[in-house]
Amino acid sequence: MPFLNSAPALLVLTGAFLGLTLPFGKLAFAAGIAPSLWAFVISTGAGTVLLAAFLLMGKRPRIDAHMIRYYLIAALISYAIPNLMTLSAIPHLGSGFTGIMYTLSPVFTLLLSILFKMRSPNLLGLLGIFVGFAGAVLVGFTRGQVGQPAEPLWVAIGLLIPVLLALGNVYRTIDWPKGADPTELAAGSHLTTAVLLVPIIFLMTGTFPVEPLGAVPWLVFVQVLASACMFALYFRLQAVGGPVYLSQIGYVGAAVALLAGTLFLGEVYQLATWIGAAIITIGVLMTTKAQQMQQKATKVA
Repeated sequence: MPFLNSAPALLVLTGAFLGLTLPFGKLAFAAGIAPSLWAFVISTGAGTVLLAAFLLMGKRPRIDAHMIRYYLIAALISYAIPNLMTLSAIPHLGSGFTGIMYTLSPVFTLLLSILFKMRSPNLLGLLGIFVGFAGAVLVGFTRGQVGQPAEPLWVAIGLLIPVLLALGNVYRTIDWPKGADPTELAAGSHLTTAVLLVPIIFLMTGTFPVEPLGAVPWLVFVQVLASACMFALYFRLQAVGGPVYLSQIGYVGAAVALLAGTLFLGEVYQLATWIGAAIITIGVLMTTKAQQMQQKATKVA
């Protein structure tokens, strides 16, 4: 399929599926489902569907020391902790506000890429980082939905989400197993995430409360479907576009989450929140342009 080799098409599709996950998470919380259990549903469902698809293609998963290390680290910093933080923050910040936090991922990814010497900074990239931070500060001060200001702790947690996502983006690029299939890595990472979440669920709830899932089977189904599609495309996008380009799914995801939260979940945000989101977008566009300039310079050299 041609779109599997098109970074822009993969970016839009992956970001759209990401954006749907946020309002789904809010609906799950309203149904009485613990955030840790919903994170388990996302990873178990996505991992199982992707593994089945991988096996149906006639392929067999590769297990060695490198793959196991990759799965454990990627699962922890890319999915288990960020998803748990995201789903816990949504009831306090709103799905749209939490989605805005995802737009900071490209800025942090570029910053980490510079720190890890994966790329050299240029002036436009550095300016983009500062602009993105300025937008994040403005959004942070609005503290979520109108009439429902969140505690500063939840705002801080929201701001930590893109930092972890950026760490995951950079790690997966640095340690990507040679010759590994993107679907294989997606399936293995999420099944590992599910295993890591089991003790966390017991620790946070004292039990394994699956009963609320039976009340919303349709929500479980659409979440698993969206997650499986998103992560299959997610790893393909990383292979095609690289870590900084991948991190821009937050921009598309935030737009979908904001629209879904505002139109269907009754979320209302201050004007300053929208202005902050626009400033973050400008920062993202600046860092993206900086990346494109560096890629062109590398090709010429």
